[in-house]
Amino acid sequence: MKTFDVIIIGAGSVGVPTALALAKKKIRVLVIDALASPGQGQNKKAIGGIRATHSDKGKITTCQKSIDIFSTWKETHGDDIGWIQNGYSFPAYTSQDAEKLQELMKIQVSLNLDMNWLTPGEYRELVPGINMENLVGSTYAPKDGSASPLLAINAFYFKSLEYGAKYRFKEKVTRICIEKDIKVTTDKGTYTAAKVINAAGNHARNIGQMVDLDLPVEPDSHEGAITEPVQRFFGPMIVDLRPSLDQATQDSANYYFYQNNEGQVIFCLTPKNLIKGTDSSATSTFLPQVAKRMVALFPKLGNLKVRRTWRGQYPMTPDGFPIVGETRQFPNFINAVGMCGQGYMLGPGLGELLTRIVTCELTKQDLDVLKHFERERDFSGAEQFK
Repeated sequence: MKTFDVIIIGAGSVGVPTALALAKKKIRVLVIDALASPGQGQNKKAIGGIRATHSDKGKITTCQKSIDIFSTWKETHGDDIGWIQNGYSFPAYTSQDAEKLQELMKIQVSLNLDMNWLTPGEYRELVPGINMENLVGSTYAPKDGSASPLLAINAFYFKSLEYGAKYRFKEKVTRICIEKDIKVTTDKGTYTAAKVINAAGNHARNIGQMVDLDLPVEPDSHEGAITEPVQRFFGPMIVDLRPSLDQATQDSANYYFYQNNEGQVIFCLTPKNLIKGTDSSATSTFLPQVAKRMVALFPKLGNLKVRRTWRGQYPMTPDGFPIVGETRQFPNFINAVGMCGQGYMLGPGLGELLTRIVTCELTKQDLDVLKHFERERDFSGAEQFK
């Protein structure tokens, strides 16, 4: 039996940066994952966008810290993780969407986000060739950005090893026993720790059930794709909020795309009728649906060749917000689950927040953030434009 200060279940978008933050504080941390290496669950399926332009103080504050970490990583540690500060934009093609976005901007600006409302002409300068028909305007957050999920998690992983974090891969957690310390049993051994962090992504609910804890986290599927690399021809992530009204693409809701640091366009679509479960088989409907809509919005995209598509999951909560913090019944069992497809952008900021939970160094702002993420909330709200 081996003893640690903290055991993290899940070596993904949240687990690895949390291990890094803990190990940097000289906390003995073990990360357990059933897969063969870090980021092999949903992290490798993320499209790479990193934004603080959310509708909630908890997510905004956490992602602001994540952006600080992503944007300075190369300067601080020397690793190129593909970071570019390309910004996020939400163009509005209806007066209703424009009104909603401008109301949301008031909240975002009050929380110190750098946000601008662009006229149609200003947006055309930012995205030359965008469809101008019925364009009312667009929000633009220039400090948002993107980075490679694969490069980033490997950089975080190897740096955490330098600080002393330990990992056990290809081990499945089978039992958790909470006594004075917590015993975590896998199919290969038993480990003890003063605290356990559940960062199990799609499997968060199963891990919670091992301590009789019901976590309302249910995965649903989303598909993404990537094109060949071409010379840069537009800047920001473009999020088209409109649901499809076309008969051929009527099963699709919003979609979004951007050009990464290597010139590839990466895109994703939200199905109108969500596909529950963890099946990761690609579908035949995704590419025709999203391609038709993207080319109508931005005709220049029609010249690109798609290299591959894939399907991953968003571990969803009922309201679209994560569940983060100590469990009331078992304060030493900490949840960091239900990231709703945003674990990659939340992960580094959450890693530092979770570390302050472990070390009992929470600030007043931390406590305010955690109120937005507590498990005992009523889940009646909803994240806007998630």
